[in-house]
Amino acid sequence: MGYYTRVLTTTDDFVNIDVLTHALKECGSNAVIQREDAPGASDWEQLILKKPDGPEIAMIERSVVRAGSLGEAEIQEFEDELDEMLPKSGAEWLRTFFPRVRCVYSFQHLSGSHSDEGFKALSAVRESIWQVAPAIIQADGEGFTDEDAYQITWGFSEKVTGDWWMGLFKDGKSVHFQMDLGNAAHRKAFMNGTIPAGVKLA
Repeated sequence: MGYYTRVLTTTDDFVNIDVLTHALKECGSNAVIQREDAPGASDWEQLILKKPDGPEIAMIERSVVRAGSLGEAEIQEFEDELDEMLPKSGAEWLRTFFPRVRCVYSFQHLSGSHSDEGFKALSAVRESIWQVAPAIIQADGEGFTDEDAYQITWGFSEKVTGDWWMGLFKDGKSVHFQMDLGNAAHRKAFMNGTIPAGVKLA
């Protein structure tokens, strides 16, 4: 299956390849994008991000959410998992967001993404898509973000460590803070829907 990250966006307008190429240039990457679908089509469904003389970094698939589409199936799969997601406030927010999703961009991370340069290129392309319209990010082994890219559900492994920017919904408002993913007390508080003691607020 491989490792995937996804951008779930509220518009079905496709992001022009020129926009993605510009994002690569802006971040100083010489990675290139090539179409894997019908080149004559007005929009695209599948791209490959790769180094000009090196490995492929990512396969990018665009799926409009409509009856029978891959995008619809992915949203349904995520909705089926909501009852098990923590914290509950993040899961409930996603329950209201999913019906607004009109397009899913899936990034399959390939061998070229394992280098710093490859990951930088992938991140630039993904962020350029995320910025086009209200959108959230899903990452395998991490969970979901809100529209400001703060983590709102816990999907990390027990071995994860490091500082991470998180978000909780309290009294109808979103509170953002940085916590230590490896701190057991921080984890417990977050998954219980409370702000961990001593964390840095945004």
